[in-house]
Amino acid sequence: MSQDACALLAEIRRCRVCADQLAAGPRPIVQFSPRARIVIIGQAPGSRVHASGAPWDDDSGDRLRAWTGISREAFYDAELVALTPMGFCYPGKGAGGDLPPRPECAPLWHERLLSLLPADRLTLLVGTYAQARYLPPRPKRSMTEAVRAYPAFGPALVALPHPAWRSRLWMQKHPWFEAEILPALQAEIRRRLQRT
Repeated sequence: MSQDACALLAEIRRCRVCADQLAAGPRPIVQFSPRARIVIIGQAPGSRVHASGAPWDDDSGDRLRAWTGISREAFYDAELVALTPMGFCYPGKGAGGDLPPRPECAPLWHERLLSLLPADRLTLLVGTYAQARYLPPRPKRSMTEAVRAYPAFGPALVALPHPAWRSRLWMQKHPWFEAEILPALQAEIRRRLQRT
């Protein structure tokens, strides 16, 4: 990894900007390398990920790996895949599940981190928080519309639903996701991984 990337990773891991807002305490969880040609921008670590320190180390991660066709070994290889959530620390529990990602992270870190990655990367926007930040603005666009629009945002930007357990219900209502979107996405990911 380059000196700039190592320095940035160390700086992110020392971050305590919103420590007083995190009931479980800060534990920034991120994975990247300047060689990673696939970037997955998700929501924020859950409690299991906070405990393990490994991104997407839960049922949602298993589902995401199945959707993408990326093996666990490749998924956790920072030289291949960058895992960059909207909020790097577990935000805690709210009334309806986990709280939203802390708003400080993406503005503080994303631009610097993404600037170190290859320009021809494939970026997966997993869930509405990532899509709201990175998709071209369009009033009242639903997550379903964003996912269905593949590849309208270009071959390098793909919107996906969050792979939480609720996504199974969503997939039942939208069979085109499994029949059309996932095969095309998996083919594009294989192509990108073969070029590394």
